[in-house]
Amino acid sequence: MPRTSPAVALDALLSGNERFVAGAPSHPNQDAARRAELAPGQEPFAVILGCSDSRLAAEIIFDQGLGDLFVVRTAGHVLGAEVLGSVEYATAVLGCRLVVVLGHDSCGAVAAARDAVENGLPSKGFVRDVVERVTPSVLAARAAGLTSADDIVDEHIRHTVHLLLDRSRTLSDQVDAGEVAVVGMAYRLAEGSARILISGGTTGSPVAATGSTSAPAAATGTSGAPVSVMGGDQDS
Repeated sequence: MPRTSPAVALDALLSGNERFVAGAPSHPNQDAARRAELAPGQEPFAVILGCSDSRLAAEIIFDQGLGDLFVVRTAGHVLGAEVLGSVEYATAVLGCRLVVVLGHDSCGAVAAARDAVENGLPSKGFVRDVVERVTPSVLAARAAGLTSADDIVDEHIRHTVHLLLDRSRTLSDQVDAGEVAVVGMAYRLAEGSARILISGGTTGSPVAATGSTSAPAAATGTSGAPVSVMGGDQDS
């Protein structure tokens, strides 16, 4: 599905997740013909910035195949220069129209950051860097009166979406132009479902509501103004 619209890309992911949850995946684009087709180049339709957790394999969760998704994974989906560069490459060079920040319940990185804030438990080595990057989300959740583990994970997903738009001028310009949308999703390990938490850019209201347990909240771009999640093209 190369060069599609953000709305169609999101619909493809949500439909694939519904198949996965139902136990009826179609396993598309995973044969020898697809390998040969992709050998000259790739045109993935979405970027997944997800946690490195072994239970969060994007192609399986969204029932996609070779060449469909450009996947960037770090513990706690934390952002660094290499992550931002990878996302920008996917949207600006490869033509991806949708960026998904994919977090999940029982996230070890979020739990470690929460322990560090609440109990002063230190982390060693470079794990400390991961914890420090998640800590602002934990502090923001506490300031908002959020105390449950799931609420803190959701806050970290929202924070990552905002941070992407704030730190990447390339991405925020694409969102402002209606070329790319950024969506935050929370994955439930036991159920296998991906729920939309926040959407920045134009994904189209009918698509944004499909397959999610709650309507997406409005995101803000670098200007601080709300970014619409309603309307927009359904194809390109």
